[in-house]
Formats: sequence, structure tokens, C-alpha cells
Amino acid sequence: MPLLRTAMLWMARQRQLEALVRAAPPARPLVQRFIAGETLDEALAAVRQLNARGMTATLDVLGENVADAREAQAAAETYCHVLDQIAASGVESTISVKLTMLGLDIDPALAQRNLEAIVDHARRLGNRVAVDMEGSPYTQRTLDLFYALHPRYGDHIEMVLQAYLYRTERDVEDAIAHRARVRLVKGAYDEPPTIAYPSKRAVDAAYRRQLERLLEHGHFVSIATHDEAIIRAARGFIRRMGIGPYKYEFQMLYGVRRDLQEQLVRLGEPLRIYVPFGRQWYPYFMRRMAERPVNLLFVLRAIARG
Repeated sequence: MPLLRTAMLWMARQRQLEALVRAAPPARPLVQRFIAGETLDEALAAVRQLNARGMTATLDVLGENVADAREAQAAAETYCHVLDQIAASGVESTISVKLTMLGLDIDPALAQRNLEAIVDHARRLGNRVAVDMEGSPYTQRTLDLFYALHPRYGDHIEMVLQAYLYRTERDVEDAIAHRARVRLVKGAYDEPPTIAYPSKRAVDAAYRRQLERLLEHGHFVSIATHDEAIIRAARGFIRRMGIGPYKYEFQMLYGVRRDLQEQLVRLGEPLRIYVPFGRQWYPYFMRRMAERPVNLLFVLRAIARG
């Protein structure tokens, strides 16, 4: 299974395969399950439906690794527009951003200016920005930019930590010390065993350790997982420690484990859905396929049928 996951993550970077997937009509329903459309109007409609089901959302404009400063500036302006439309429409949604989309590969100072513009706009509107984590070459640079802004913006900015990295134990302690909001995820990139836990069992154990530290001593933690065993353990720990919903929420991906989403809402748990949209959906879509290989077989059969 790890080899298949590695192969699929490699496929996420292949432009020729992207063209095949985009051109395969039978694959479209599966794409639409995980992607809330290519336009902001489609994404806002999806968020309204989630809100009606008792769930909040975080919108993510798909895209990463821009190579031009003008593209990075345009991405920042797009996110400010998304914030405006969230406010105008009255939906309950925050936003998530990737720093490579804001120019991190070009110049960290450029990425910081763009991120600051977005977070400043969010604060004026009473909203919040999550700074997504990407592959390990970006981890420290992402945290550096987060901590450069956090003293000024506080809860209007949230970090993301990936449990499968060995370094995350230390990063959790730093987040606790700085009273930062944290979204804790397992991690979806292909990382070597020199820097990341190689087995699911080890990743799960790391996630639980880090989560319990954040729940007990942290400021606020978003529990981003679809793993039922971890969710049960988290809910048990929350009850034993008497932790209120002011310190946590569960988070899940759009289109993933809808049954579990509904169950958490029925149990009265706070739940936020990560809602991606936009034209540049292919890399994100393939990372979701890597998490559930049976879905990839469907896509490949659709391509073979033409």
C-alpha cells in the first residue's frame, strides 16, 4: 500500500495524466465529490448546504507553487474577494491559504506581504485564515511566517501541523507556548522515513499524543481526521478532562465520510468542513485518491473507457 500511495502522489505531479483525467467524463462525478466546483458561486452554494446541516466550513482556493509575483498578488486579491463574498452571503466559513500560492518560492518577503494583506482583511471582517502546511521543505518557512504575524493578529490566523513529521512534537510545544490556534492533520505528502513516521500505526500514535497535548494545554485545536478510532479516543479524552467546545472542533474534508460527518453533528460536536474549489483541482484530487486507492481504480477505468 505505501508503494501505491507513493505512485499516486507522483501521478499528482504529472501534467499529461492531468489532461487525461480532465478529459474523462465518467470520472467527473468522483471529482465533484471532493471538489466543490470550479467557481466561488459553486463553492458558496456548497457551504450553504453544509451550514444547513449544522456544519461550518473553511474555503480553499486550489492552487500552489506560483512562479510569478503577479500571480501571487492575484492569488492574494482572490482570497480577499472570497472573504468579501463570505461576509456578503452570510455563510459560516473561514478560509485556508497555501504560502506557495502567495509567492513563497519566489521570495518569503513577498509571501509575507500577501499573507498579511489577507489576514488583515480577514480581521476587518471578523474572519480567520488558516495557513496550510505543504511538503516538508516548506515546514520551517511556513512556521516562520506564521509566527511573524501571530503576535499582531492572534486568533485571526491559524497554523496547521502534520503529525507524521518527527519534528511536530516540538512544534506542538511551541504552539502551546505561543497560544496559537492549531489544525492538526496526519499529513498527505510523500516524506522519507528520515523525517516522517513510515507506518500508519506510528502516525496514529503520534497524532494521539500530539492531540492530547493540544487539548489539555493548547489554546484551540482543530481535530482534522476521518479516523473513527482517533475520533472516539479524542471524544473520550475530552469528556474525561472536562474540555469544552471553546477549545476544539472536529474537521473533515468535503465529500469524505459524510456518514461520520452527520454522526458527529447528531452527537452535538462542533464540525468544520474543508471545502476546496477552483480550476487547479488535480493535485489535490490525486492526494485524496492516494488516501483511498479504490477511488483511483475508478478513475483509471474511466480514462480507459475514454
